[in-house]
Amino acid sequence: MFIYLRFFFEPGVPHTPLWPEHMDSPYGYPCEPERLPISADTRAELVRLSERFQSSLDWKYPQGPSPWSDAEKELFDEQADAALKALRGELGDGWKVLDERLPW
Repeated sequence: MFIYLRFFFEPGVPHTPLWPEHMDSPYGYPCEPERLPISADTRAELVRLSERFQSSLDWKYPQGPSPWSDAEKELFDEQADAALKALRGELGDGWKVLDERLPW
């Protein structure tokens, strides 16, 4: 049996990219990184990325194009990929972290 988490960034949610399978999860909904058995460094990187993601939106016209350049998007994706890899490694075999990020 696995514990499933979904990995994606959500506008207006600046503290985590993690969402449990069920709303009544013991890890919170959305997931609170401090409740997970992960390192402080990985936890901090997840929060940093979530906060950074908020600036990828034009809050005056959210459905419009991102104010980020292609280079900023690429860097963010690389950093998110690295954080996801670290997260999966630290959580181990009893966990499944599904990458549900949408393409730019």
